[in-house]
Amino acid sequence: MSTLLSTLVLGGARSGKSAHAEKIARASGLNRIYVATGEARDEEMRQRIARHREDREQDGWTTIEEPIGLPAVLMREASPSRVLLVDCLTLWLSNLLLAGRDIASARAALLTAISNARGPVVFVSNEVGMGIVPETPLGRSFRDAQGQLNQAVAAVLPEVIFVAAGLPLVLKTQAKAGG
Repeated sequence: MSTLLSTLVLGGARSGKSAHAEKIARASGLNRIYVATGEARDEEMRQRIARHREDREQDGWTTIEEPIGLPAVLMREASPSRVLLVDCLTLWLSNLLLAGRDIASARAALLTAISNARGPVVFVSNEVGMGIVPETPLGRSFRDAQGQLNQAVAAVLPEVIFVAAGLPLVLKTQAKAGG
């Protein structure tokens, strides 16, 4: 039986956060489900998604593509016999904003799903608040919403890791109850 704790892996673009999250999931020894939140809005993104899908299939992952309904996937798929890797909360939030969804309600639904998940989940998310102030109102709104989402998820998960230059830094860790 795995002792994997649900974990948030944060970092900047190309920091190595996804690779680190995959390493955590592989080390669990559990069946692995990759929950991909990206949407192909242009040709480059279509190619990137296809390449990532093929790489995951060759590495033994089962992939679920879900750009909006992440809380429902967590409730349906989380199980003690498998680990879910959600990559990433940043794209999920972007999808919600572009679809005109209520961000506060979506965040609340996600936190409820995290609290009720029956198995370990590893979340990947970008830390976007360390750079320049975005020029547009939408950019500033996104940056603020991402920071709030990261804080809320970090508060409810037992483990939070920040990755920079491929190097993980444990920000928070709590021992698993009874273990």
